[in-house]
Amino acid sequence: MSKPPRLCSCGEIVPAGSLCACQIEATRARNRRHDARRPNSRQRGYTRQWEALRAEFLRLHPACAFCGSPAEHVDHIKRHRGDAALVLNWNNLQSLCAHCHNCVKQRQERARDV
Repeated sequence: MSKPPRLCSCGEIVPAGSLCACQIEATRARNRRHDARRPNSRQRGYTRQWEALRAEFLRLHPACAFCGSPAEHVDHIKRHRGDAALVLNWNNLQSLCAHCHNCVKQRQERARDV
């Protein structure tokens, strides 16, 4: 059994599980505002030194720490918040696949913040 369409706050009828055009644009605008305030990667501590460390870490730890898939990201276990010592601390790193980095880890961090 499928869910019935819903009524968006703008008055449009939207299929269940879909976003209305106004919701998509609101999300894009919110993301643009966030990105405008966010420091760039160099300002957040991701230097050439980090890039070299990241490449070496992925070479030595090619599998995701959570699921074992091929890793694409090097993640900081403890948030560094700009602390150069934590950014480059080998013991504070873990390899993650894109799914675990973008979904699982983000969910864990949001749960910790609450």
